[in-house]
Parts: sequence; structure tokens; C-alpha cells
Amino acid sequence: MSTEQMQNTNIEGQGTEAMEADIPMERYLTFRSDGTTMGVSTNYVIEILTDQSITELPMVPDYIKGIINMRGQIVPIIDIRARMGKFADCTDKSCIIVLEIDSTYVGIWVDGVEQVLDIDQTQISPIPVEDQQGLVDGMISLSSQEVLLFLNCQELIRTY
Repeated sequence: MSTEQMQNTNIEGQGTEAMEADIPMERYLTFRSDGTTMGVSTNYVIEILTDQSITELPMVPDYIKGIINMRGQIVPIIDIRARMGKFADCTDKSCIIVLEIDSTYVGIWVDGVEQVLDIDQTQISPIPVEDQQGLVDGMISLSSQEVLLFLNCQELIRTY
């Protein structure tokens, strides 16, 4: 192999590595809500709570499950199912995912946490306009039968 060919191979190899390094990957915590798989960026996740006592509040929308006291911080809890117009009973895997969005703490009540995935941001598709849901700002196919919907955290705190 000539010196020129070796240099081209090295340049091409470096270019491929550089391109792979430029892929906008982000980590998402996936969870289930009423049979739907959803994801939230781990940049927002503070912690996951189980067996947490929730204090109910009077005269709040149905999707506000109540509040919790998390180490002196009062955190409102939003039932994601109810927020999206669906109601169901708690399961033994139900838990609270505490999020920090623009310096605001909020908990989301979900049916269960699944896993953390690294998602290529370029693979996320927008929600079709006619079916747009304010709390969902994108989707990606996980398999031939499963779609992951991405929670729009900005919209979540704007409307609670």
C-alpha cells in the first residue's frame, strides 16, 4: 500500500469516527402509562420514588394526584394517564418519577419504569399534526410492534 493510500485510509477512518462522535445521542428513561411506552430525557430526572405517600388537594384538576414532601421540597404529582384523558387504577409497579424542569420540581405518576435507552436524536419523528398531543413531542419505533413517545417536559409544566 502506498503512503498516499495509507493517509487516505487514516483520513477516512478518522472521518467516520468523527461522524459517529457527532451523532446527537441522548439518554431517555422509559416508562409505561396505560399501555403506552413513553420516554423522558434523563437530563430532567432527579429520582424515582416508590411507596410514597401523596397528600390529595381539594379543587385541583383530576390529573393532579396531589403533593409530596421530598426532603423539605413540596412536589406536585401529575398522573400522566389522567393528564392524557385516561383513567386507571394503580398497579404494584406504579411509581413517581421526580423531574426538575426549568428549576421547577414536578413528579409524574406512571404505571412503571422500564429502562434507560440511548436514542439517536436524528431518528426521532414528529407527531403527525392531525394527531398531535401537547404532552408528546416526538416518537421513534423500538420494534415492529412498539413505538416510544417522548414526553414534552416544557409543556408538562406549562399546563399543570
